[in-house]
Amino acid sequence: MSSTLATPLLLTPEQAAAQLGIGRTKMFALIGGGEVESVTIGRHRRVPTDALAAYVERLRAQQASTGAAA
Repeated sequence: MSSTLATPLLLTPEQAAAQLGIGRTKMFALIGGGEVESVTIGRHRRVPTDALAAYVERLRAQQASTGAAA
């Protein structure tokens, strides 16, 4: 097994924001509001990569149910 992963399991909030194409402040607001799951490791906040996918899926489902176009 390789010691390096192609896809990290956890991202910094800044990396997560870049993945979503939003700013750092907005990412921290999403984390603080509980819209995006995060974990703490010591003093560091990290966002699981699958939490980003779950957030986007929730957004898509909400928009589909309200008939909002992307």
